[in-house]
Amino acid sequence: MPLTSLTPRDPRYTQMQVWLQRCTNFDPQDIAPAAADASVRRYWRVRFAEDSRIVMDAPPEGFHFGTFLEQHARLTAAGEPVPALYAHDDSQGFALLEDLGDVTLTPMLTPEAAKGWYLQAIDLLVEMQIRVDATGLPPYDAAFLQRELEICREWYFGRQLGQSLAEDAQAVWDRSCALIVARNLAQPVGFVHRDYHSRNLMVKDGKLRLIDYQDAVCGPLSYDLVSLLRDAYIDWDEAFVLDLAIRYWEKARAAGLPLPDDFAEFYRAFEWQGLQRHLKVLGIFARLKHRDGKTQYQADIPRVLGYVMKVCERYVELGALRRLLATLHQEQITTGYTF
Repeated sequence: MPLTSLTPRDPRYTQMQVWLQRCTNFDPQDIAPAAADASVRRYWRVRFAEDSRIVMDAPPEGFHFGTFLEQHARLTAAGEPVPALYAHDDSQGFALLEDLGDVTLTPMLTPEAAKGWYLQAIDLLVEMQIRVDATGLPPYDAAFLQRELEICREWYFGRQLGQSLAEDAQAVWDRSCALIVARNLAQPVGFVHRDYHSRNLMVKDGKLRLIDYQDAVCGPLSYDLVSLLRDAYIDWDEAFVLDLAIRYWEKARAAGLPLPDDFAEFYRAFEWQGLQRHLKVLGIFARLKHRDGKTQYQADIPRVLGYVMKVCERYVELGALRRLLATLHQEQITTGYTF
């Protein structure tokens, strides 16, 4: 939702003012739009006499507020750098949070500084995977993985490209999805943030802070690293990604996480998990446009599609999926595999 739509004319604006006065005993001196995201949530920066705080405006009919609170408590208990939670009202869908500022990791990733920031993000990721208790989190199981892949078929193939799958094409899709799901279920599992990328890492006082963690699951340990290094919003050359993946693998194994002894095996798992995530993201970006009227994510589709195509080209088992994607995009391809 554009920030221009976050105005005092919004009916929730007055509702929020009344709630703030009740839960803080202070009248806010100023309320201004802070951000909006791909969900129904919106954010307001509220200035008081002594400081500023953020109100998360999440109408309960479109957001699972209890899940957010549960994951916030889980991460706080593990000592992870989430924003402080000062007050909340589940029934109205408001939360008063620490103001982390406006700087995400994305603009900090200059060619000169990127490696240092990514190493900090890798350290934080390993720390989360060690410290955060994944007990009770939804399992990233076969049904879950398949549901996400179907977002691609329905919204990207069907709505974005205007293509329905004929019987033969559907069979290719079904076999490819089964293979992707099986490969990812074979990976070691643990806490998964599920949106661990440059727009969901805030920078405050030179340190990274976590946001957007309410969709956490128990799933493949490679998932968050894929989100970070094959980001839908910024890309890097393969040598840089490979170097950072090795550094993660070394740190994670040294910390006792159950990763393969062979880095090549881990990197294959990283690529297959990336394929599942990026197919899902294609569907989500298409759905944001065609269902929700949010077109700003269209500019990132070529990058995400590029990730998908490259992985398909590297593995002979994915040749049929690569040819299907070529047909759907009316593309001529040459085939070459490296694994």
